[in-house]
Amino acid sequence: MTLLASFAHEDAALDAARALREKGVDGVDLYSPIPLHGAEEALGLGKSMVRVFALLGGILGAIGGFTLCVWTATRFILPTAGRAVIALPPYLLITYESTILLGTLMTLLGFFVVGRLPAWRDRTYRASSNVDRFVISVAGPGAPEAEEILRAAGAESIEREQSE
Repeated sequence: MTLLASFAHEDAALDAARALREKGVDGVDLYSPIPLHGAEEALGLGKSMVRVFALLGGILGAIGGFTLCVWTATRFILPTAGRAVIALPPYLLITYESTILLGTLMTLLGFFVVGRLPAWRDRTYRASSNVDRFVISVAGPGAPEAEEILRAAGAESIEREQSE
């Protein structure tokens, strides 16, 4: 079962989200027509893991780019004017570019993984959350006890939807 509670004011929606988190209710989503400062704190969300993907991609890109240059230079040795076969200045360009490339691709992958995209199942949604209402969705076994909390927080309307 899923509950959808509609709020007219952002403060009431944030207070309801905080109350749900304090009671230990899982499966809470908050939909808003405007950016809500404090929504992450109210829902108990930490910092995004996308930055870990970006860091990992950058490190792997740098190691991979430099390794590619060294491996190529040692397999196809072309000594030129007494220079070292493995020289840092020309390899730094390839290392830098592969760092940026793999870092960007891993950031994009991280965005999709953390955002759970593409959505393989339909999630409850109300179009009014894009216009003028703040909607809190509570899915799962905690929904019955969440109804009392949402009503106490000042929900204008609460709808029930049965899961398939």
